[in-house]
Amino acid sequence: MAELVADVFVSMDGFAAGVDVGPFFGYAGPGLDAWIREATEQPQLMLMGRVTYEALAAISSAAADDASTRMNDLPKAVFSNTLREPLAWKNTRLVRGDLAERITALKRESDVPLRSIGSLTLVRSLMELGLVDRFRVMVFPLTLGGDGREPAYAGYPRTGLELTGTRVLDSRVVLLEYRPASFK
Repeated sequence: MAELVADVFVSMDGFAAGVDVGPFFGYAGPGLDAWIREATEQPQLMLMGRVTYEALAAISSAAADDASTRMNDLPKAVFSNTLREPLAWKNTRLVRGDLAERITALKRESDVPLRSIGSLTLVRSLMELGLVDRFRVMVFPLTLGGDGREPAYAGYPRTGLELTGTRVLDSRVVLLEYRPASFK
């Protein structure tokens, strides 16, 4: 069965976005670029919700940089009951219906790992359903306070996590990797 990895980028105070912070909260760097390149070079089926799909499709489908080109080539599945086919971003299929059934089927059928990027609502639902095998959190070194938007963990179920790895990128951004674990 294919593994499902959920990637979430957050500020220190748990926001996925903020006022006037730009991509990667303004902390892009060669280490983060290398990690993104490594992550997108791995075989995978990218999973996303409608909002993330619309944002990334608008950026990546017309871009010519290496990361965007790789994302264009990767197979993608967007979970939405409001989008209609045909979808504009190449290699993207629309998935409708019961999320638990559809993800379970994808995990069973896929010969590559499934990876969500962004898509906070989708990741929250996947966590509630117990379908996430690895949960990776990229923590950026800033607090947003009142400028924070999109609290990353709002509405998440209580979930125990076991730390399985850490990595520091550009001497400031920390990647934490977890597996769901039972409470002790």
